[in-house]
Amino acid sequence: QLQLVESGGGLVQPGESLRLSCTVSGFTLEYYSIGWFRQAPGKEREEVSCISSSATNTNYADSVKGRFTVSRDNAKNTVYLQMNSLKPEDPAVYYCGIDMTLPLIFRQCVLSIGRFSSWGEGTQVTVSS
Repeated sequence: QLQLVESGGGLVQPGESLRLSCTVSGFTLEYYSIGWFRQAPGKEREEVSCISSSATNTNYADSVKGRFTVSRDNAKNTVYLQMNSLKPEDPAVYYCGIDMTLPLIFRQCVLSIGRFSSWGEGTQVTVSS
């Protein structure tokens, strides 16, 4: 059955980098946009980034533009989030999800949390001195 597993989180100092991975089993990502989201304690889950099925289009929240980069490898059923220049505002549990809203959008991704489902368990990112 469908399963998403986020990994790569950890404890880093401000300005350092992490790369998160979202690996999927029981499902082929080829035709679906994938999104990254995060949720800090006491806050609602918020959009971070998304990538279209063809990887020709990506979108980012204003808070991470220029620092985060999303990519994918459909052959490995994996999506990545490269997180550079991490800031104290970035700590959260990071989740990936699949945009299964119909009709499918192939040439772009829509960074709207309501479109995404099939969440993983998340991976914790902590930024501290």
